[in-house]
Amino acid sequence: MDHGHLHIDRATGVIDPETRRSPHASGPRAHTGGSVMPAVSVYIPTPFRKFTGNRQHVTAEGNDVAEVLANVDKQFPGFRALVFGSGTEVPRHINIYVNKTEIGSLDGVATKLAEGDEVAVIPAMAGGAGDEPRRRIGALTAEQVNRYSRHIIMPQVGPSGQRKIMESSVLIIGAGGLGSPIAVYLALAGIGKIGVVDFDVVDISNLQRQILHQNADIGKPKAISAKETINAYNPDVDVVTHEVPITSDNAFEIIAPYDYVINGADNFAARYLVNDACHFLKKPLIDGSILLFEGQVTVYLPGQGCYRCLYPSPPPPGLVPSCAEAGVLGALCGTVGTIQATEVLKLILGVGDSLNGRLLLYDALAMEFRQVRIRRDPHCVLCGDEPTVTELIDYEAFCGGAFGHTNEEEKKAMDAAKAAREKAQV
Repeated sequence: MDHGHLHIDRATGVIDPETRRSPHASGPRAHTGGSVMPAVSVYIPTPFRKFTGNRQHVTAEGNDVAEVLANVDKQFPGFRALVFGSGTEVPRHINIYVNKTEIGSLDGVATKLAEGDEVAVIPAMAGGAGDEPRRRIGALTAEQVNRYSRHIIMPQVGPSGQRKIMESSVLIIGAGGLGSPIAVYLALAGIGKIGVVDFDVVDISNLQRQILHQNADIGKPKAISAKETINAYNPDVDVVTHEVPITSDNAFEIIAPYDYVINGADNFAARYLVNDACHFLKKPLIDGSILLFEGQVTVYLPGQGCYRCLYPSPPPPGLVPSCAEAGVLGALCGTVGTIQATEVLKLILGVGDSLNGRLLLYDALAMEFRQVRIRRDPHCVLCGDEPTVTELIDYEAFCGGAFGHTNEEEKKAMDAAKAAREKAQV
């Protein structure tokens, strides 16, 4: 009998999805075989604390490490995905300790636990660019007061609001048409850390709309070009480059350290992947898209709907052309990207009405903005009442990659993701 705990494979820590819906055991403590399961303290590292409500320690029950992690996941759905990623074994960049002894020298996730033990989950990542404690801004310097003076004199911002901006971190998916104005205006606003995800290189055809890049940048990795431009505008911004395609294998690792995520991806596979990862990590997602003379922008807040509520499935391969195939008005990117940047700043400052629950439609030919109401779908496979998507999936197959694509941007992204996987397996 389950008694309210998750059924797991003790060798891998994989959770039986059917038991996610099992009710909690009656009474304050659960029992197995008539005995009380030991309660242990689980240490949460700094990069994961936002996910657990900024708790340094949480308490969970379990006879071994696998059961404890499974029950932490039950308290904070998606925690296991942070630790294990999309795989079934503890990845090499994560170390787990029981009473300061690494479980690799014990019995792995099957290591037995006793009442009062401590389990510590520690990311063992080199560099640490995304895992440093959140920086705090004290009194603004004279240079900062001068630089941000037009913000500071606004009653909705002021010195305290400017400090909030400078303490925040934002991840931008794509350093292209949308990512360019987003990055520039967030840098000018003083965002403390900006992450840029892009694996492509600058091409002359990009310069019609991608203001992060200039003629001298042709042939340079877009992420590097973006970093140089951002710091040319504001050298105080910490720019973290992710020169890889975002995939199910690295999405949690890339997204987790940031407060907000802005999606400017140019293919459907990346859009669904980023949406799903933000849902599991409880990250606000500011989504935008463009084509020809039209743009769309909305905001998805944790627990209040997602991209799948609006678009439950992608269009058939080749039905919706990419910007490379159909074209896009360069100035349109500036309008939509600037709206996305504005939405992020509003969320940081806690002012105004966000686009959460609304889809903003922009028709540049008619010079008309319209809004439609969107809501969380209780039947959504991801964020609905009975979700069936409980982990990151194969998004290439989901979006039609398994059957061939005519979309140039989709094919480029899929080829890069395949190359990254093959490189990782070498």
